[in-house]
Amino acid sequence: MALVKQSCFIAGRFSCSHRWLTPKCSQHVYASGLSTVTEYSPTRTEKKKVLLTDDGPDLQDFISGELSEKNKWEEYRGNLKRGKGERLRLPPWLKTEIPIGKNYNKLKSTLRDLKLHTVCEEARCPNIGECWGGGEYATATATIMLMGDTCTRGCRFCSVKTARLPPPLDPDEPYNTAKAIAAWGLDYVVLTSVDRDDIADGGAEHIAKTVSNLKERSSQILVECLTPDFRGDLAAVEKIALSGLDVYAHNVETVRELQRHVRDPRANFDQSLSVLKHAKKVKPFLLTKTSIMLGLGETDQQVHNTMAELREAGVDCLTLGQYMQPTKRHLKVDEYVTPEKFAHWEKVGKEMGFAYTASGPLVRSSYKAGEFFLKNLLEKKKAEAVAE
Repeated sequence: MALVKQSCFIAGRFSCSHRWLTPKCSQHVYASGLSTVTEYSPTRTEKKKVLLTDDGPDLQDFISGELSEKNKWEEYRGNLKRGKGERLRLPPWLKTEIPIGKNYNKLKSTLRDLKLHTVCEEARCPNIGECWGGGEYATATATIMLMGDTCTRGCRFCSVKTARLPPPLDPDEPYNTAKAIAAWGLDYVVLTSVDRDDIADGGAEHIAKTVSNLKERSSQILVECLTPDFRGDLAAVEKIALSGLDVYAHNVETVRELQRHVRDPRANFDQSLSVLKHAKKVKPFLLTKTSIMLGLGETDQQVHNTMAELREAGVDCLTLGQYMQPTKRHLKVDEYVTPEKFAHWEKVGKEMGFAYTASGPLVRSSYKAGEFFLKNLLEKKKAEAVAE
C-alpha cells in the first residue's frame, strides 16, 4: 500500500511546548517498505504555492495513516545528518497515529465553549491524541499558554511572534483560565507562557495568580508551570515556586556550548540553572524539570556534560526530543537523531539519578508519558513532606 506524505520543515517552539505547524510541502509517494521513492511532479500552480510560503508542514506530515513498522526503522537509508546546502527529509519514526479516543473527543468538543487557548491544538502537536486521550492510564493532560502569543525574545529555533512591546496583559486571565481549566476536568495541566521582558516581574505575579486561583477551584489537579527565566530575577522565580504548583519547569533548550547559537542573547545556561536551583531551594519538595532539544549540532560528550550539570543542580526530571525547524528563517535541523540514540540518553539519565527521564524523537517538554509517572512521584513527595 502506497503512503502519501508531505515532506518539509516542522515548526517548533520547544522551549514553551509550542510547536506551530502549518503546511509548506511538496508531495512524495512512498512505497511500502520505505525503500522506493517515486517523485511526484507538482503542477506549475503548486510550485508557486510552495514558493509563496515560509511555513512548515501540519499534523498530516506526522500522520502516515499506516505507521511504518518499528523493526524497519533501522533499515531506513535516508540521510540523518545534514550536508552542506542540504535539507533533511523526515524519517519514518517522526510519524504518529491519528488522534482518537473518548477523552480526546470530549476535550476537543468543550474547547470552544471554554475559550481555552491551548498550545496543543494551535501547534497541531503530534502527541495531542495521547495527551488529551489520557493514554493507557487515562490521565488527560493539556498545555495552556498565558500572557498572549507575542514574545519579547527571538530565539533562533522558535517561530512564536516577537515584539518589543506586546499587548498588555489581560487582568482577568488568571481567574478566567482557572475557571475554564477546572470545568474542563483535566488531571494534569501545564501552564506555559511567552517571555515578557517588558513587564517588571516578567509576568510572575500573573502566572502565580493563575495557579492559586486554579488550586482554589480544584485542589486535586496537578499543575506544572513551564516558565521563562525572568532575566534571572529570583524573586520572580520564588513567587511562582510558592504559588501552589506541583512541578516547576524551565527549559535550558540545548547544550551549554550552543546556547548563544540557539537562544536569544538574553538567555544563557547559567541563568537557566539558577532558576531551577532557586525553585528547589525555596521549596525543597517541589519537582524541577527541564528539556533539551537534540539535532542542533551537539556532540554526545556535550549532551552528557549538560545532563551531568543539570543533575548536579538538583533537577529531578529531564526530557529530550528532536529539534524541528519552524521555517526557512530558523536554524536548520543538523541531524535527525535515531530512536536508539534517544533510548541511550534515557538510560544515561536513569544512571545519573534523574527521578524521570523521557527521551524520544516526539518527546516534548510537556510530554504525556512522563506526567502519569510524575503524578505518582508527586504523591510520594507530598507524603514525605507530611511525614516530616
